[in-house]
Amino acid sequence: MARHAAYWQPLIDSGQMVIFGPVLDGTGSWGLGVAEAEDEEELRAFAAGDPAVTTGTAQVEIGKMLSGFVRPG
Repeated sequence: MARHAAYWQPLIDSGQMVIFGPVLDGTGSWGLGVAEAEDEEELRAFAAGDPAVTTGTAQVEIGKMLSGFVRPG
């Protein structure tokens, strides 16, 4: 999972990744990432190269959020 997190670090560093981290629930653990992207296909291609994906450890699902709300800073 360290390689997985490191893979996404450039998007975190650039500010493109809004939130990224593990989620724990009764069924086990999974991760959530919310990223801003101009090009969905580019994001999909990047996600496909994630070491967790290429090793078969995990899969990435991408959905488009049309609008949202952010709490005031």
